[in-house]
Formats: sequence, structure tokens, C-alpha cells
Amino acid sequence: MADFERIAFVASETRDAVDACAALVKRYGNAPPAEADAIVALGGDGLMLQTMHNHMHSRIPIYGMNRGSVGFLLNDYKKNRLKERLAAAEITVIHPLRMTVRDVKGAAHEALAINEVSLFRQIHQAAKLKIAVDGTTRMGELICDGVLVATPAGSTAYNLSAHGPILPITAPLLTLTPISPFRPRRWRGALLPNDAHVLIEALEPDKRPVSAVADHTEFRNVASVEIAEASSIDIFMMFDPGHTLAERILAEQFGY
Repeated sequence: MADFERIAFVASETRDAVDACAALVKRYGNAPPAEADAIVALGGDGLMLQTMHNHMHSRIPIYGMNRGSVGFLLNDYKKNRLKERLAAAEITVIHPLRMTVRDVKGAAHEALAINEVSLFRQIHQAAKLKIAVDGTTRMGELICDGVLVATPAGSTAYNLSAHGPILPITAPLLTLTPISPFRPRRWRGALLPNDAHVLIEALEPDKRPVSAVADHTEFRNVASVEIAEASSIDIFMMFDPGHTLAERILAEQFGY
């Protein structure tokens, strides 16, 4: 059983999160994140996502406690026995997506996404997109509000709202989900192997401008977007036994 003597705390700006952080720091101290055995994030799912982005390359496990609203990615908040909870926690390893954007001026941009990479129409006109998977064109023209590629961890977020499938957290899959498709009207998307390389090109980008978003990083007026799993990056999420992310995703499919 690992020792968790050095704990780093981060909190959102809400009063509940700030007060909880102060109480925990008083009891357990507050190590610099780079020297910590674990990072404890206090807030909602947004704060947890931000914390994972901020420490994506550190390989330090992150344990979230809910001091926000939704808390799908978080454990229950309790002040007592935190070190024992950390020692008993189960770890889920996830990998982000790497988004490489080329804009209409030819400039390249890159960002990482834990949940999903999304493309959206920028104006009143629908986007026209072309989709290739591993070098083969699979959709010559998709007229839609947008499209997204989601990880298993992100499949219960925006992807689910767009009627995409929920993926078990350990499934070696990505989901490709259209957002309000107009043509082909009945296309519901596709499941892809997690090592797939997806290329999405904007057709008529001057007339129908498109933006691309990796979680909360946005680039506008894109010409093409390449998406692939960044399998070399490991993010370690910690959950109390019986309340793992795998269990939560499974439960979500049954409506509770």
C-alpha cells in the first residue's frame, strides 16, 4: 500500500471549494504539486478536467472530491481519513486525444483533449465536412452543425448529449459522433479503434467557416483537423473502491 504523506490541494473559486481546501490544508499540509504523491482537486468536473490538463505530463495521480455541482469524475467529499482513502483508491489510466489543426492561412496548431475534439460551424450556415479514417475517405460530404471524436472518458459528456454511445472506460475505442446532421440525415456516427487516425477537412471553409475545440482550447477558421490518441501520455485518476469511473459509466447506461 502506497504512502501519501505529501498531498497537493487545488480548488475551484466557489466558497465550498475554498473552505474545504483551507480545512484540508490545515490538517494535512500542502505540498508543491511537482513533489506530491497525489493531487487532490476540490470542485466540480470542470476543475477536475482543468487539473488533469495542468498536470497531464506529471504522472502524479489525481483524486477529485466533489465541492461543485455534477461531480461525475469525483469522489464524495470527506475531511477524515484522507490518506487512508488515497491508499485504498483504485486507479484508472486514461489517454488524451491529440488535435492538430491547420487553419485557412496554413498555420498549424496543436492541443490535447481529455474528453473530446469537436468541430463546429461558426456562422448561420451549416458546415460541410469530409471525413477520412486511416487514409480512407469514409464520408465525402457531411452537412451538419459539427462533429466530434470522444474518448471513453468523454463519452458521457458532450458526446452523450449529441446522442453518441457511451463507451466503457477500458474499451479500446473512440466514438465519432455527428452534431445535428442534415445530410446524410440518418447517419448516427461510428465506433473507431483507439489507434485510428481521423482527418476531418472543412469543405468551402471561406463560405462555411468552422472552428475546432479540444476540451476548452479553440481555434477558428480551420481548414483541416487531424485527431489521434496520444497513447504515450498516461493520466492517473483515483477513485474510491466501488465507485470507479468504469462503474459510473456502466451505471450511466442504465439511467442512474
